[in-house]
Amino acid sequence: MRASRLVTLLLLLQNRGRMTAQELAEELEVSVRTVYRDVEALGAAGVPLYGAAGHAGGYRLVDGYRSRLTGLTAGEAQAAFLAALPDAAAELGLGEALTTAQLKLRAALPAELREHAGRIQDRFLLDAHGWYGDADRTPHLTAVAAAVWERRAVLLRYRRWRAPEEIERRVEPYGLVLKAGRWYLVADGPSGIRTYRVDQILGLRPLEAFTAPDGFDLAAYWHTYLAGFGARLHTGEALVRLTAEGARRAGLAPTSDGWTQARIPIESIEHAHGEFLRLGTDVEVLAPAELRERVTATVRALAARYEH
Repeated sequence: MRASRLVTLLLLLQNRGRMTAQELAEELEVSVRTVYRDVEALGAAGVPLYGAAGHAGGYRLVDGYRSRLTGLTAGEAQAAFLAALPDAAAELGLGEALTTAQLKLRAALPAELREHAGRIQDRFLLDAHGWYGDADRTPHLTAVAAAVWERRAVLLRYRRWRAPEEIERRVEPYGLVLKAGRWYLVADGPSGIRTYRVDQILGLRPLEAFTAPDGFDLAAYWHTYLAGFGARLHTGEALVRLTAEGARRAGLAPTSDGWTQARIPIESIEHAHGEFLRLGTDVEVLAPAELRERVTATVRALAARYEH
């Protein structure tokens, strides 16, 4: 742990030049006394740094003490910093490793590329989480990630939407995907390769190591999975009439007479019932009959309730 902190301290001084003991303590989340000890250890190890007292004081490295990484273009440096997902890394238990890696990369860059990389981090931010609701709780994410990395099978206890709701099965984890703030595990099991929501994992136990099949491409699998998602999700359609406002809210272009008739894919009668009720008086369900009857019954029940 201390060795990692010493490396981080050294890289901070390489990146930022002069820093006070208080500034270093805040960055490293340690006491100022610990910073003093770490600085002494670096000096004893032959690192050419010195400290100065006073208003403009602090610690700094002797000019010219810097390692350099050659052959990295400005575009490659920018891509490296754009690709970093600090929230995801933190969830996987890699937050400290990511910070150190970025410091190492920045310290190794020539000055002009270091400036490009800094501007990227200052001006662009990727927030993968949605607006509404709390982030999914994923207490087993670190353990799942370890199984993926170590190519170790696991015995999963998993909660799903259909009966039986809680199942247990042995799977071989191939990879993890972060989609819209939610983690998914891609794993091979009794029914072939499947996708599991990590926040629905109730428990897992590591088993023996396994060998992944040659040629498995996680990105290619995920793209294929997404392509078939709509087909699996939408099993029917509804015929509806929409006002201009309803068409706009449904993502459709309204017709000139103010009403738009459209066929809209639906996941199920139950799901469509709730979704169309959100549109209120801006929609009229024409078909299927079961959906129209269910919406009609709900509207009548609401009217009766609000008459009193």
